[in-house]
Amino acid sequence: MGGSDRKRRLAEGRDGPNPSGKHAKYAIEDGKLVRKGESCPECGDGVFLAIHADRKSCGRCGFTVTTVASE
Repeated sequence: MGGSDRKRRLAEGRDGPNPSGKHAKYAIEDGKLVRKGESCPECGDGVFLAIHADRKSCGRCGFTVTTVASE
């Protein structure tokens, strides 16, 4: 069917994994897993805050922290 052609065309344009994917939020230092992103204080570890231009927000519980943009 036509779906396989679409998937092949989309896959050809990729250079590698998505840099903003989950694997970019972790690092291995000294053989231990280290979380790079800021975690939600209400949900706990494993739930990262999304970074927007003027705020940081949790997609799970809706916790939001506004940030001041320095200009």
